[in-house]
Parts: sequence; C-alpha cells; structure tokens
Amino acid sequence: MEEKDLKILAQNLGNPQGEKGIEIGEMMNATNIGMTLESIHTLLIEDGENILEIGHGNAAHVKSLLHLAQNIQYTGIDISETMHNEAKRLNEEFKNQAEFVLYEGTKLPFEDKTFDKIFTVNTAYFWKEPVEYLNEIYRVLKDNGTFVLTFGQRDFMETLPFTQFNFTLYNSDEMEETVSKSHFKRMKISEKEEQVKSKAGNETVTRLYTVLTIKK
Repeated sequence: MEEKDLKILAQNLGNPQGEKGIEIGEMMNATNIGMTLESIHTLLIEDGENILEIGHGNAAHVKSLLHLAQNIQYTGIDISETMHNEAKRLNEEFKNQAEFVLYEGTKLPFEDKTFDKIFTVNTAYFWKEPVEYLNEIYRVLKDNGTFVLTFGQRDFMETLPFTQFNFTLYNSDEMEETVSKSHFKRMKISEKEEQVKSKAGNETVTRLYTVLTIKK
C-alpha cells in the first residue's frame, strides 16, 4: 500500500465515512470479531442488563450478544455517521432491544450510573484525553458494573503500517497505568493472541491483544 492509501485506511479505521467506510466497517467486523466476542464473553452478561458498547462499527455482532441472556438492552455509540446508519440497518429486526447513538467522541450523552456492563474494542488508540474519557465511562457505569477494555498491544500494532497515522499505542502496563489515573480502582489483565488476516493486505498475522476487566 502507498502512503496515501495507508492514511485513508487509518482515517477510516478511526472514523469510517461513506462507501469506503462501509467497506472498512465490514472488514473491521471480520478482523475484529475474535476480540469482540472475547470481550462480550468477559462481560458475563446476565438477564435484564443494560449494555453499552463504545465504537460499535457496523454492529454485525450485536445479534450474538442479544442471544446471551433474557431482556438485555444494548446501546451502541459511535462517532461515525456511516457506522451509525449501517448499524441501524443491519439490526433493524432488533430495534426494540438495540439502540444506536451518534455522538461527538468525548462526552457520553447518558445519565450517571446507567449501564450494568460497558465494553469497547480497538477504540483506545483514538482517545484524545484518555483519563478524562475513562472518567466519563466510570460516570455512566453502575457501582457494581463491569467495564471491559480490549486493544491490540503496542508491539503488535507497531508492525502494522497504518498505525503511524494518528494512533496512540499502548502495551498492557501503559494502559494499566493510564486506567489507574482515572477513578477506576480495580482491574484484571488478560493477554491473548489470535491469527487474523491483516487489514493492510491478505497475509495472516499473529495479533497480540489485551483484555482489561475494570471495576469501580
């Protein structure tokens, strides 16, 4: 890939737009599904819970989440209007259980202590003020709630040519230190690896990623 193509890819990974964004959204769902399903599994979703996903992409995975327990309410929030519209289109049959919210990326437009469980996959690289943003997540999470934060580890992410453009990368220790500066008090680190197709080509790569389970 040429540099201009890598820049376009990086931009669309952070905020997918238009026809190219729809295509990238499909690719992201396919390459991230292992991390997403691992994050959902880690949440231990129970009947009647209110779930928030930050950065839902095209949300093709929501169907599998809604089948995990009875009477779940899912809310997805994203900065991409393209992904917002795609998520609504792909989840039309679940509109009574799944709501999608478009927002500006810094303030979560919800009341305090709204959600039982919150998760986000591969969004932390784009947080402008990570500690302030973590405190926003803390604010909308119930006192006994769980927040699962999943991200590709720095050593792996640095091997990808597009992460040089507007990505902030973390290893597990760096993210643990960042979270410790927020209001959150407890966390458990789980490091994983999986074989995935590269976003920048057709080769298979070994992705190293971290799942942080975080509590108030």
